[in-house]
Amino acid sequence: MKTVLVTGAGGYIGCVLVGQLLEDGWEVLAVDRFFFGEERLQDMREHPRLRLLVKDVRDLAPADFVGVDAVCDLAALSNDPSGDLDPELTMAINFTGRARVARLAKAAGVRQYVLASSCSVYGKGSGGQLDETSTPHPLTVYAKANLAAEREVLPLACEGFNVTVLRQATVFGLSPRMRFDLIVNLMTLNAVEKGKLFITGGGKQWRPLVHVADTATAFRFVLAAPASKVNGEVFNIGSLNMQVLNVAYTVREAIPFSIEIQVVPDDPDKRSYHVSFDKARRVLGFETARRPEDGVREIYEALKFGNIASEPWTFTVGWYRRLLEAKQLVDKVMLNGRLL
Repeated sequence: MKTVLVTGAGGYIGCVLVGQLLEDGWEVLAVDRFFFGEERLQDMREHPRLRLLVKDVRDLAPADFVGVDAVCDLAALSNDPSGDLDPELTMAINFTGRARVARLAKAAGVRQYVLASSCSVYGKGSGGQLDETSTPHPLTVYAKANLAAEREVLPLACEGFNVTVLRQATVFGLSPRMRFDLIVNLMTLNAVEKGKLFITGGGKQWRPLVHVADTATAFRFVLAAPASKVNGEVFNIGSLNMQVLNVAYTVREAIPFSIEIQVVPDDPDKRSYHVSFDKARRVLGFETARRPEDGVREIYEALKFGNIASEPWTFTVGWYRRLLEAKQLVDKVMLNGRLL
C-alpha cells in the first residue's frame, strides 16, 4: 500500500484531497500546523489509514519522509491579500519552505512530488488565453512566491523523482475548512446574508475558476499518470473563465430569491487573466465535473440548513491577522521576561 504525504492537509483544498486519497486506498500522512483547527479533519480522524503530523513544513525532517511514495505540497499562506500581511513570512513558507520539502523528498527517495501553485502567477494577461508556455507576470507577494517555488522545484525532476506543478484557478465550493474570502463563495454568502452583491474593481476583470473537489481530483490524476506525461510538467487546472460581473449574475440566478447587484467605486483591479486548461484535458484526460452555479447551490443549501456559517476562521486574512497579532503579543511578553 502506498503512502502520500500531504502538506497543508488541514486547508481548504487539503481537507478535500485527504478524503479523496483515503477513498482511493492511499495511506495518508496529513501534515499541517492546523491553524484553522484539527476538527477540519474530524470526519476522517478515526480512519485507519490516516496519520496526523502537527508540524510546520519548515520543520520537517528527513525522518518524516521515510516510507513516503509521493508528496502533495499544498502548505502555503493562501491568496493574494493574505500574502501581503507578512511578505517575509509568505516567502519563507510558500517559497523557501516548499522548496525545502521538495529537496527533502528527493533525498529520502520519494518517487513523486506535486506542487500546488496558482494561476495568479500570470498576473495581468496581455490578451488571449494564457497557457503553460505564457510568460508569467506575478503582481503580488503570493503570486511571486508561487512562481519562485515552481522555478526551484522543477529542476529537481529526474528519472527517479517526478515533479509536477499544478497552477490552480480560483477555487470555490464546500470544504470542511470553509473559506468565504473567495469570489464565488463570498458572493454567495453576501447574497444569502445581505441580499446584495458588491462588485469592485470594475467587474470586467477575468477570473479562472475551479471547484475544490475538481482541483483535488487533479492531484489524483497526476499521481496516477505515467511519469512520461507528468514529470517536469506544469498544468493549468480549472473549468472555465468568467468576468467578475458575470460571476455575480451566475450567483444571482442560482439563488432562489431576489438579489441586488451593486457596482462599488473602487480602484481598478489589475489582476485579470483568461487561462487555457486544454493541456490538462489533452495530456491527463482531466475534466472538471462542477460549474460555479453548482458551488453556489451547495453553499446556499449548507447555509440554509446551518451546516456552515460565516465563522471568523472562514475568512483567511482576518484569521491570519489574529494569529500574527497573538504571536506579536507573545513575543512582547517573552521579551519583557514575564510568564504567560
